[in-house]
Amino acid sequence: MTLVTPSAVTQQPSATPRPTFPGWGYAGLASIAVGWVTAWLPTHPLSAVSFILLWGGLIFTLDALNVYRSGTSLLRAHAAKFWQLFVFSTIFWWMFEGLNARVQNWHYLTDHPFGLSWNGLSYNIMATLCFSTVLPAVMEMAALFSTFRLFASSTIPETRAPRPWLIVELLLGIVTLALPLAFPQYFFGLIWVGPLLILDPINGFLGRRTVIGRLYARDWRFMFRLPLATLACGFFWEMWNYWSLPKWYYTVPYVGFAKIFEMPLLGYSGYLPFGLELFALYQFLLWVVRQHRDALPF
Repeated sequence: MTLVTPSAVTQQPSATPRPTFPGWGYAGLASIAVGWVTAWLPTHPLSAVSFILLWGGLIFTLDALNVYRSGTSLLRAHAAKFWQLFVFSTIFWWMFEGLNARVQNWHYLTDHPFGLSWNGLSYNIMATLCFSTVLPAVMEMAALFSTFRLFASSTIPETRAPRPWLIVELLLGIVTLALPLAFPQYFFGLIWVGPLLILDPINGFLGRRTVIGRLYARDWRFMFRLPLATLACGFFWEMWNYWSLPKWYYTVPYVGFAKIFEMPLLGYSGYLPFGLELFALYQFLLWVVRQHRDALPF
């Protein structure tokens, strides 16, 4: 008979505790609930800020879900860069507002004047706050997608596309952006492609991460993750917008039929390159502010 002394007993390592759902996620859910109710009750005093409540709430809810599923998130691991996404987002969406001034594909409707006038300073302040949520929402959604095996971050190393590819992409981008500006009635849809094809090769020349580099490396998970995450955000944008005031609506030539909420069915295809476009803008603006690393977990 062999005696087993306490020192001979092997201690089993304790299991790693599963991450908990952080408090800011519950605050985000509460913000969504308040924003949803006030968005669809246009006479409510908070309906004017319902978009901010909804999308601010969704961003923090997604971030909390990322902590719960992976143990980390943009806010937890890179707080400064998380807030930076909001600043970058305003720059990008105001650029799209400038492009839309030419193609006139979407318009805003409200019965709530903001202070001075709907077309004045108060509108610009409120619009900027709303526009600031676009980039962080898409990147948080993409980060959530990456926590699932089908869309998990690839082990394929970052690849720089050959210089001739970058030159061809840039030339295509110039043409693709010039066409809707010159002939907006026919080529309006290209405003969702042109900025991507211009910014992405510029990022390549600057040594930043690029979409074409991921395509060249055949990183299909990356190529599907961002577009599908943006499409998921697009569903919430259009769904929450439909019964809201303020709201937007579309006047799109030729393809304005078969609407799902305010957006024509074919219009949802614009969300697919939009996510890649946001990624390209983010990389470019990081170069502008001389930051070498990004915070994206993919």
